[in-house]
Amino acid sequence: MACKCGGCYYTLNAKVSFDRDSMKNRNFLLRNVSVIRMFTNGFFRSKWRSVAGNRRIISMDAREKSRSTILESSKDKRVPIFVMMPVDAFSFDASGRPRIRKIKALTVSLKALKLAGVHGIGVEVWWGIVERSSPFDYSWSLYEELFKLISDSGLKLHVALSFHSNIHSSNGKGGVSLPLWILEIGDVNKDIYYRDQHGFSNNDYLTLGVDQVPLLSGRTALQCYEDFMVSFVDKFESYIGSVIEEISIGLGPSGELRYPAHPFGDGRWKFPGIGEFQCYDKYMMKDLKMAACRERKPQWGDRGPQNAGCYNSLPSGVPFFEEGQESFLSDYGRFFLEWYSGRLICHADAILAKAAKILNKYQENEQTSVMLVAKIGGIYWWYQTISHPAELTAGYYNTALRDGYDPVVSVFSRHGAALHIPCLDMMDSETPPTYLCSPEGLLKQIQSVSKKRIIKLIGRNTTERHDKSGLRRIHSNCYNRQTEVVRSFTYFRMNDGIFRVENWNNFVPFVRLMSRDL
Repeated sequence: MACKCGGCYYTLNAKVSFDRDSMKNRNFLLRNVSVIRMFTNGFFRSKWRSVAGNRRIISMDAREKSRSTILESSKDKRVPIFVMMPVDAFSFDASGRPRIRKIKALTVSLKALKLAGVHGIGVEVWWGIVERSSPFDYSWSLYEELFKLISDSGLKLHVALSFHSNIHSSNGKGGVSLPLWILEIGDVNKDIYYRDQHGFSNNDYLTLGVDQVPLLSGRTALQCYEDFMVSFVDKFESYIGSVIEEISIGLGPSGELRYPAHPFGDGRWKFPGIGEFQCYDKYMMKDLKMAACRERKPQWGDRGPQNAGCYNSLPSGVPFFEEGQESFLSDYGRFFLEWYSGRLICHADAILAKAAKILNKYQENEQTSVMLVAKIGGIYWWYQTISHPAELTAGYYNTALRDGYDPVVSVFSRHGAALHIPCLDMMDSETPPTYLCSPEGLLKQIQSVSKKRIIKLIGRNTTERHDKSGLRRIHSNCYNRQTEVVRSFTYFRMNDGIFRVENWNNFVPFVRLMSRDL
């Protein structure tokens, strides 16, 4: 099936100190929250035409002219902090109805965060909760209650519309699956999920292969996402632009635009494995065959690379990720990676086009303006190799010889979406040297592309950080003088640890430092 998305194509030396002024009234805060136990535990340019769709994959420079207005500098502005809700914030009662867990403790925590200077709360709005039982049966009662609770606490909202599941990543703590009616369809047809070369799949996210196939009670996946977004906006219109300041659109596993090449929690992959290509459901394989036939190389459409190792392989000794005649540098290698990454970009293009259209009327009035946000993953291991294998399997055609993030950022920019970037808390020196990691290099590359494409940035941490050095690192990256200051920062996430005295003593001055006008 051909892609129908239409628009598709293919350092830091700031030194921070937490001074005494930022610690005022901390003792008052500590008396109120320190005992809370809330949660117990490229140089090579392909000669190939676009193999991702019917249009040629080219530079977006011409298309970006419509967005050539320079973003207002935020060098002198504060960075609002949003704190994500806990991973186990929701559960289901005996009758299957969703509820907010530990609501009294949550209320106290929200008040403490507000006193500390936190700007808002990040909330995942789960497809698997709202449209849980049957198609078009949207139940918003849980989020009505939660949004009111947050608003009454004087906090703003970053809403993440989540079309994925977190069952495998929640460690058994209040995980949310895809809608039950979707799972029923998947029980009969497992090809609605991504598959690896061994035929294994998980039900964390629908394959982009069904974006345009009406398998979901008569709807395509794109139609399901669009209907959900429309229902959300209709329900919470009064909050948009006043309480709801940012709306993030889920584009893949963990809400990130990527393939589930490194499945966490089901035993197939562990860090620092290179991961596996996820293109073996019948819908993506059909598209690959069509792309290969268009290139008059039908043999290229039979399967993905057969010399690319497995989930836990290391790059050394894996032919596809080395420099050879059958590697990622070969004609076939470039063809496959362009198709694989191109399909992912088409997926983002299609969803963000719908989201931007739905939210367009709110952008016309500054008082109701809401920021559209899209998220990418932070695949930083093996970044210092020539092939960047972990990024390739995840769908980012980024190597030492090719910038794979520019086409991604270009699509985000064209739809007016801010880029939610990871790794703001990480340093190369904190990663195992054996695995050739570089979160700093990855972040620098993404920031450089973002500056070129004139796109707003939203930051987040990748690992849980309560220590002073990690928080200082976040601050210095948010105020990087070489790029646009991030418009907000999303802290992952609210849990029992953040309220422990030793951690709270670090967190409060960090929040206040980020909240200052520079």
